Amino acid sequence: MEVFECRGCGTALTGPLSRVAFPVYAGIPYGNGVAMPVLMESGTYGVHEGPAGGARSIVIAPGDAHGTALVQRRELGACCGIDGRYGPNLTCVGCGRKVATRVDDCSLWQATWLEPAAVRPVAESPAPPVADWVSVAGRWRAAALVEADGSRSIRWDVEAAVTLAHLVSAADGAPLALAPGPLAQAFRGLLGQLPPPQTRPARRAALAGPGRPLPRPLPDIAVVPRHPQTGEPWPTPPGVAAAPLAAEYWAALAFRDERELAPATGRLPPGVERDDPLPPHSLYAGYLDQWVFRAVLNRLNGVDDTQHDHR
Repeated sequence: MEVFECRGCGTALTGPLSRVAFPVYAGIPYGNGVAMPVLMESGTYGVHEGPAGGARSIVIAPGDAHGTALVQRRELGACCGIDGRYGPNLTCVGCGRKVATRVDDCSLWQATWLEPAAVRPVAESPAPPVADWVSVAGRWRAAALVEADGSRSIRWDVEAAVTLAHLVSAADGAPLALAPGPLAQAFRGLLGQLPPPQTRPARRAALAGPGRPLPRPLPDIAVVPRHPQTGEPWPTPPGVAAAPLAAEYWAALAFRDERELAPATGRLPPGVERDDPLPPHSLYAGYLDQWVFRAVLNRLNGVDDTQHDHR
């Protein structure tokens, strides 16, 4: 694990952090006027690497920033908070050097972006061991696809858009035939919001991964877990393309209990009416985040589309 400190004076700017995969949607806005959650899990950091492998930006949870002071200035153009358009707004309390940018405006992930040229990582303790796939399947189980109040999950929306881009890219213009069950329930509505594919034989997609038997016959594309630490997809059999999905959402689909409850009998008493809407199905997936979908699809096609990126 690493602590980031100021290059100017050595002041510690974070607590011990463990590196995890950089979220591909980190700098992409969501919706319009949406109050956004924190991007990174506390105690972790992600690095957006440039073409040469150097750090283009480093992102942490805002609560993990220590030893910094917010620059008091007018943030013209922001809506509900700070959007970071004017550059670094956090200084080191030790020397006053600008070291990071706090972002918390609506429709932007709440995050603190460290300036690579102003900070340096210092080893604090050994990094946590990389979990094997059996541990991933057991530990990262399972995130809800809707919030507790029945509202849409922002995190699921963006993760579903990432996976959909991989599915479409792997299909290479052909229609997608989703395996019946949770996978089809989760993604069929999103596929319906895309232009019709070419008239070609469909490419079959199914869930696969640790703790599940391989589907037979093997599909053309497998929706598999993405390792939460390394970002690598579960290795698919030869000839099967991988469409990675965040491990906690993959687990929600792969280990979903599809058994039906015993049917209810009788009716509501006379004069009793239901005046509240039924909660949405837990695999609700009616919103396609077009910005994330297009950005990931462009990158899979070799186009580095960074127009929406914070860095």
